[in-house]
Amino acid sequence: MGNRFPFRRDKTQYRFDVTSIEVISARHSYPVLIGPGLLANAGVACKKSLSASRCAIISDTNVGPLFGGALAKNLRSADYEVKLITVSPGEDSKNLQQTGEICEQMLGAGLDRQSFVVGLGGGVIGDLSGFVAAIFERGIPHVQIPTTLLAMVDSSIGGKTGVNARAGKNLIGAIHPPALVLDDIDVLKALPRREISQGFAEIIKHAIIADAAMFRELEEIDPGAIDYETLIRRNVELKARIVEMDEHERKAERALLNFGHTIGHGIERAANYHGIAHGEAVSLGIVGACAISLRKFGLPKEQRDRIVSLLRKFGLPTQLPKDFSREKICDALKFDKKFVHGQIRFVVTPEIGSANLSSDVTMEDIREAVDTL
Repeated sequence: MGNRFPFRRDKTQYRFDVTSIEVISARHSYPVLIGPGLLANAGVACKKSLSASRCAIISDTNVGPLFGGALAKNLRSADYEVKLITVSPGEDSKNLQQTGEICEQMLGAGLDRQSFVVGLGGGVIGDLSGFVAAIFERGIPHVQIPTTLLAMVDSSIGGKTGVNARAGKNLIGAIHPPALVLDDIDVLKALPRREISQGFAEIIKHAIIADAAMFRELEEIDPGAIDYETLIRRNVELKARIVEMDEHERKAERALLNFGHTIGHGIERAANYHGIAHGEAVSLGIVGACAISLRKFGLPKEQRDRIVSLLRKFGLPTQLPKDFSREKICDALKFDKKFVHGQIRFVVTPEIGSANLSSDVTMEDIREAVDTL
């Protein structure tokens, strides 16, 4: 696939074939390594980025049995002392109580300020492990090892960490950029089709807001013959450039990554985080955002139809179940972080490849868009 953004590769040499992309944060730069066999080389990679001697692997009871033991063994072979901690899968584990329990386990295992945290799992684990790393002993390094396509192309990049509150998703957290990200494309072979589809919700979002060429190529590509290493690399580079311009989301640049997420998060909350996965909610949120963009911001209907068609091509939903409460979605929006002093900051697209942050979207606009889903 072609690319409008040149790849930046650091000069670090590894004893294995890998693509390395440098991401620059306010605190430090960190490498994102992409390629096969990275889990089997995690110890070598960590030694190049970290000087600590102990670590905690935080995973869930789905991923831990698949990869946790082998990862722990590999890290121990690199002379790290390792504590493996597993939690229940899903959004229910992203809370302050679970965070405290993990910290207590780490303290009990003798971890201290000279330790680091490894997040092994999807977006939930990345958010949770990153938040633990941000607050444990006032902050220790975090290594992201995402095991889903969605986490590889999106949530593992940029340093957003956090847990949920009763009022809404990710309302308690910190910006804590990782020290290292390892995207082992071999783990994608273990993912069910639904998990792969979720990743494409974020990939399509990236294409809509910033890369019209990638959008066209996704329209043409055979879903069964995708070069995932190249695709992941391209999306990491795209997100990295946006994050570097606006790490703490104080301006408009990073906020553009929220395209589809205002309505999407409302759908997740209305579903009590069960039944509709994050990528599926984002897909529905994209359709809603396109409805608003079509009506008020000049998005051509033909382009809106292409977006819906592309989402469907990759197995993503574009309509809610008929019995799903639309009113609950709208009720949930008032807790969204993207509302500032009660004012809606909504991301719209006037054309594929471009997006803007608008304060001209009303709750009535959003209700009408939700009603179309």
